[in-house]
Amino acid sequence: MARRSKNGSILQMDVSVALSSIACLKSQSVPISLLIISRDSGVNAIESLMERRGAFDYILLETTGLADPGNIAPIFWVDDGLGSSIYLDGIVTLVDAKNVLLSLDEQPVETTATATQQSKHHATAAHMQISHADVVILNKSDTVSKEQLAKVHTRIRAINGLAAIQVTHYSQVHKLEGVILDLHAYDAVGSMDLADKGHSHIDPTISTITIPLPLLSDADLDNLEVWLRKVLWDSNVDLPSDFADRKVEHDFSIHRLKGRIFMTSGQVKMVQGVRAVFEITDVTEKTSSSPRGIADTRAGKLVFIGRGIVNLSLEESLHSCISSSFII
Repeated sequence: MARRSKNGSILQMDVSVALSSIACLKSQSVPISLLIISRDSGVNAIESLMERRGAFDYILLETTGLADPGNIAPIFWVDDGLGSSIYLDGIVTLVDAKNVLLSLDEQPVETTATATQQSKHHATAAHMQISHADVVILNKSDTVSKEQLAKVHTRIRAINGLAAIQVTHYSQVHKLEGVILDLHAYDAVGSMDLADKGHSHIDPTISTITIPLPLLSDADLDNLEVWLRKVLWDSNVDLPSDFADRKVEHDFSIHRLKGRIFMTSGQVKMVQGVRAVFEITDVTEKTSSSPRGIADTRAGKLVFIGRGIVNLSLEESLHSCISSSFII
């Protein structure tokens, strides 16, 4: 969570929740104050902070190593009661380069038949945290070889093709703003230049897939929204009649969704989603920028990060639900 205030002073607070720690960080130019709170007391702490509006530059919700960000992010992203004073800036995941592959390859503890049947799509805590991240800090890079670091980097990219990856040692980054803070990950979609990232053969559990979109009419957009509701809310993937013999795997989950939509009217819209929560909004001049320096094109796209989605035929399902001809 992030919010700007008018100054960078440190505020000592006595709130009715347990605080992990209060830390002050200073960048090269501007001092900033941060309050780090534990996961269990997150909501209550945010409510308390709202009563002291303007006191903090940034609020960081620090979760445990086993936390699932997907259960937390929607609370702060869509709750209108938080108003404009607090907004969800982005999710940052710290990855241990030396041990992350062991964590990703952990097998489920359950020995039931159901667990065995679902083991092919078993998502570890590491999978969940990487898949929801907007930024991945790949730390302890000095403790592994270049070959091992490249292998870890590729595995992370296969799981999450959208996240920016910062390679560090001792968790040191060259700057805070735009790297860890001020991400604006939920009010912009950037360039979404994924190339062929997210290969399922690298990590079959969680992958990133891209669906191209042509120019959409207003009717097409309505159909797209209906389709997203079916997929995200009901785990329902409708296929056209000529796919009747294809079995649809319903044991899947969408963790993150981003997209850019170009309309026949000339409007540009963006799609943002976490788990079952999503929104389609107009792109303003500010949010239409491409922070990685890649020029915009008129080709729309949807990007999904999730478990068990590689062979789900999402693209064919979407195409069958929208009236426009899908000639890209």
